Amino acid sequence: MSKFFPEGYVPAMEQKQTEKAIKYIKDTFERELSGGLKLSRVTSPIFVPRGSGINDDLNGIERPVRFQIGNLNNREMEIVQSLAKWKRMALADLGFKRGTGLYTDMNAIRPDDDLDAIHSIYVDQWDWELVMDKQERSLDYLKRVVRKIYSSMKRTEFLVSEMFPGCTPTLPDQITFIHSEDAQKEYPELSPAQREKELAKKYGAIFLIGIGSPLADGISQGGRAPDYDDWSTKTDDEHTGLNGDIIVWDTVRGESLELSSMGIRVDEESLLRQLKIKEAEDRKSLYWHTRLLNGELPQTIGGGIGQSRLCMFLLKKAHIGEVQASVWPEEVLQEANSMHVFLM
Repeated sequence: MSKFFPEGYVPAMEQKQTEKAIKYIKDTFERELSGGLKLSRVTSPIFVPRGSGINDDLNGIERPVRFQIGNLNNREMEIVQSLAKWKRMALADLGFKRGTGLYTDMNAIRPDDDLDAIHSIYVDQWDWELVMDKQERSLDYLKRVVRKIYSSMKRTEFLVSEMFPGCTPTLPDQITFIHSEDAQKEYPELSPAQREKELAKKYGAIFLIGIGSPLADGISQGGRAPDYDDWSTKTDDEHTGLNGDIIVWDTVRGESLELSSMGIRVDEESLLRQLKIKEAEDRKSLYWHTRLLNGELPQTIGGGIGQSRLCMFLLKKAHIGEVQASVWPEEVLQEANSMHVFLM
């Protein structure tokens, strides 16, 4: 009986063809995404200075990989965990205007992440950020951007199916928007992860709004740092949160699969409120936070889209190790070998 792979799983293509398909997906989706959102590609760092406030703190418990630079008096640096805050600073420094933005290849190491079919200590994603007006801070604006990203995924899925016939399209025509507060009311007996699974299976593709703020049962739908997404602002329909996740139904694994997290970013008011909620007000004096509070950074919307996860989904793979080189537990490698599944 299979423990780590679906029973009877057989990859849709062999490894050499998989490598070609990965490149095709990445080239195609980059083109679709950048065209749809008017994004320019930029070069991004793989490490940032420790103590600058630029690195993403994720849920606040993950340990960033740190090292010292010997030729700079042992200055301490951190491998990025994501580029959520760096991108906003780059938009200011490079002079991007409203309605335009950037995207970049983000490569991170998260040593505390789980190792399972969809998680690895190596994270690769398209990080993107778009300049917007403060007057556009609304749920409607967030939904418009989500639809553009989803359209890019749909077009890429179709082109991949044309190039690689074994990869049958499964995404629905439209993405369904659901607020985490409504999901909790509909499935009060389920955990946040179980709700995601039920909703993704029901609709095929959802955007789950409101990640980070506690729900009626006191539990958040997911974790968010206090200093990038705005998860505490009340929206026009009296829900909380201007962020969310794109989640699809993975027919191979029979599970939900998060492909992207994104949101309208904090302004000065919501930053101070969320730092207080998270008891992290000491961050106000850090370099990045000082720039935001001084009005030096533009209002933006942004997020990350998993490169390996999108490849895994479109190529009908059961394990992220089939499209990404990383490290895996010995028992996973043994089962993959017994099933003739190649893990990078």
